Amino acid sequence: MGVTNKWRSAALTDPGRLRAENQDRSYVDDTLGVFLVIDGLGGHAAGEKAAESALEIIRTELEASSGDTRQRIRAAIAAANNRIYDLAQENEDWRGMACVLTLAVMNDDRVIVGHVGDSRLYLIWNGAMRKLTSDHSPVGEREDRGELTEAEAMLHPRRHEVFRDVGTRRHEPEDEEFVEMKEFLFKPDAAMLLCSDGLSDLITSTEMSEIIDRYDGDAAQVTRDLVDAANRAGGKDNITAVFVAGSEFLGHDSPQMAEARVRHSITRARESAPAEVTNQGPSRVRRVLTSRVAFLIYGFAIGVALALAWR
Repeated sequence: MGVTNKWRSAALTDPGRLRAENQDRSYVDDTLGVFLVIDGLGGHAAGEKAAESALEIIRTELEASSGDTRQRIRAAIAAANNRIYDLAQENEDWRGMACVLTLAVMNDDRVIVGHVGDSRLYLIWNGAMRKLTSDHSPVGEREDRGELTEAEAMLHPRRHEVFRDVGTRRHEPEDEEFVEMKEFLFKPDAAMLLCSDGLSDLITSTEMSEIIDRYDGDAAQVTRDLVDAANRAGGKDNITAVFVAGSEFLGHDSPQMAEARVRHSITRARESAPAEVTNQGPSRVRRVLTSRVAFLIYGFAIGVALALAWR
């Protein structure tokens, strides 16, 4: 688990329950603020080779480059793409190998994302969890347009088809319809989740959110709970999760958040008590003054009546 002054992070990848090999890869560099999920495509050897090559190239490119973060991300993914393509041309057993990936790089208080395929990035902030990347697949597009519900998309027979990948043909960094770029503000009380489809195809975003809501400062526990949930749901594919929590992020159901809500309610009760006394003060004064004035008027009236009677 990585820890900095600005965030806590953890990554976990698992082969799942039905596959002996793991074609997923994950990478976290807290020093550079780099977070990466890769899902290999192809046969056993080919998918692993594509994912491993992408990880090696992207890591090397980002460490060696400087300047505009968007350009660095595009260049790193394009370099990985072309290396995978060249390897596939050199080895018959690797023909057609590729991968999909989601790469997030911290840039001050913002996150810049390079994304190809159907792995995902979610932002968790202010009690809501939102998918910020698009699924580059026919089913994913229909889900994003609202033509399919999340549950229908998860069960669709063409769920695993993608029309963008890293490796099946050569690309330049600025090629259109290749790398999808996203940018968003990452506040200290926010968190983000990067995952392969082995997670998002088996547990819903609501279930993910419920697990993340239990976050109490242990990012590694969140990744373990997510992977365990996917395995309990069938574990049909490799599963990878990278979780990054801002320094002030707390899960809604965590013990710390429960304590904070109790403290807040006590503080509000104490702050409201003097106001209630103050509000009661003028009313009490009015009642006292009113009773005294009434007494004087009543006494004066009696005196006048007695005087008239005497006369």
